[in-house]
Amino acid sequence: MSALATAVEVEPVVDDGYRPTDDEPFMNERQLAYFRKKLLDWKDEILRESKETVTNLKAETENHPDLVDRASSESDRALELRTRDRQRKLISKIDEALRRIEDGSYGYCEETGEPISLGRLEARPTATLSVEAQERHERRERVHRDD
Repeated sequence: MSALATAVEVEPVVDDGYRPTDDEPFMNERQLAYFRKKLLDWKDEILRESKETVTNLKAETENHPDLVDRASSESDRALELRTRDRQRKLISKIDEALRRIEDGSYGYCEETGEPISLGRLEARPTATLSVEAQERHERRERVHRDD
């Protein structure tokens, strides 16, 4: 094997029908490749929608003479900007998840070190806590909020 072949890691190919299962080793190369692809596709979709939003906002700079139309347009624009801000924060979480894939900590609860269930990761690929740890965290939040 040449030095170049050993220096370059080959990403496992994940076919579209693949879904991680509990029957295989947790966070094996195939599962990591699956979640990396899922996260990158999600990020690409968000960025594509953001570009469309910018294009639409630039196109909608018209001045509405009717106050109701203007208010409706401004309300729509504000909602769109809030949505994009939430998605900007989501991109940051996606980037953090991709970093965890690279450093080997993806899929493990940052509080307990235990594996996060595949079902939870499938539903929320940016999850950093197991369901149990998340529930404890939310209970503590409620108790402190009520104080």
